[in-house]
Amino acid sequence: MTTASSHSARAQSFNAAAAQYAANRPSYPPALFDAVEDLAGRPLTGARVADVGAGTGIATALLHARGADVLAVEPGEGMAAQFRRSNPGIPIVRGDGNTLPLADASVDLLTYAQAWHWTDPALAVPEALRVLRPGGALALWWNTDALDVPWLADAARRMGRHFAVDVPAEQRNVNPRLIDPSGRLDFSERVVRWSRRVPVDTHLANLGSHSIFLVAEEEHTAAFLAEERRHLLQVFPDGIAEVTYDVKLLVARNA
Repeated sequence: MTTASSHSARAQSFNAAAAQYAANRPSYPPALFDAVEDLAGRPLTGARVADVGAGTGIATALLHARGADVLAVEPGEGMAAQFRRSNPGIPIVRGDGNTLPLADASVDLLTYAQAWHWTDPALAVPEALRVLRPGGALALWWNTDALDVPWLADAARRMGRHFAVDVPAEQRNVNPRLIDPSGRLDFSERVVRWSRRVPVDTHLANLGSHSIFLVAEEEHTAAFLAEERRHLLQVFPDGIAEVTYDVKLLVARNA
C-alpha cells in the first residue's frame, strides 16, 4: 500500500467506529478555549466559526457552548451521521480542509481539533486564508499524551513496538514547519495540561478508536489491547486510570 493510500485508509477508518469514537475519546478543558480566545484576540461568543474535520462533534459542541456561531465541516459519512445524532441543533456540511465548502472571507475562526494532520497543507493553508476574514484566525489543536508521566511513556513505548511506529500522528505532527511548509502562517503556541479519570476499559476503547488500531488486523489489535489491559491494571488496580494530556494549540491570525 502506498503512503497516500495508507493515509487515505486511515482517514476513512473512523467512519466505521464513529460510535466508539464519540463514547470514549477525551474532551477538551475550558482552559483550552480561554487560550484560543487569547491568541485569536477575540471572544468566541458571537464569532462565526467553522470547525473542520469535526468528527462526532466533541470540539464543535464545546465551541457552541462558548457562544460561537459554529458550523461543522466533516468529510466522513459515518462520522457526520454520529455528529447529527449527538448534536442535532448544530449545522454540519460535508467537506474537508483541502476544498472548504465555505465562501471567501466568511469566518472569524477556523478550527481543527485533532484534524489538521489529515489535510494536505499545500491545499489547506491557501483555503484557510481564503475563508478567513481579515483579522480572523486559524486554530489547530491536538490532545497528546503527557509523556513525562511514567505510565503513559511506558504505554507509548509498548504501542510503538507492537505497531512498529515511533509516536502517534497526534504527537508527530504538532510542528509548525510540517503544519505549514510554505511558512505563510505565523503561529503562536500554547500547551494546556489537563487530566481525566476514566475506567481502564474506557481508556482502552479510546486507544482502539485511533486509526493505527482501526486499520490493523483485528487479531493484532486485540492482542495489544488485552496485554495493555493487564499492564494498566497493575498500575491502576482499582480499574480507574488517571490519564494526563497536553493539548498542543497553535493559532495564526490572518492579516
